[in-house]
Amino acid sequence: MSTINYDLSRIKALAFDVDGVLSSTTVPLHPSGEPMRTVNIKDGYALQLAVKKGIYIAIITGGRTEAVRIRFEALGVKDLYMGSSVKIHDYRVFRDKYGLSDDEILYMGDDVPDIEVMRECGLPCCPKDAVPEVKAVAKYISYADGGRGCGRDVIEQVLKAHGKWMAQDAFGW
Repeated sequence: MSTINYDLSRIKALAFDVDGVLSSTTVPLHPSGEPMRTVNIKDGYALQLAVKKGIYIAIITGGRTEAVRIRFEALGVKDLYMGSSVKIHDYRVFRDKYGLSDDEILYMGDDVPDIEVMRECGLPCCPKDAVPEVKAVAKYISYADGGRGCGRDVIEQVLKAHGKWMAQDAFGW
């Protein structure tokens, strides 16, 4: 497993795409036409822990699926940008809401709509199976594919850098 080459103690916020990052690149369709996503339980554990530890978390996705909103709200994520047609706009709203600088934000994306945000944030990351254009912009490429623990990978590294991984309140939901 590789580690991120960046001063992770500077990171105060994490932002994630959903499709291809927190869910797999294959999306089954419900008979109604609604996309049905799978999510990684270990990513979910790490997300809720990061929220408890005071790390700002944003979900910035072009998707509009109600199940996605319900899942991430249940994990404590308050900054959900659903139906984001131009992600850089929602990224800037999130950044400015908390008075953050770009170098304090890690963003993980996997496809072309994520590139603008990745060029602006301090620490652009992507899953192992991201498209080549995204990999060219990323400062860190996870050992894991989208939906297979890449979110957990970066969250765990950030929390360890802050001394907030495996602390007393890490042993529950």
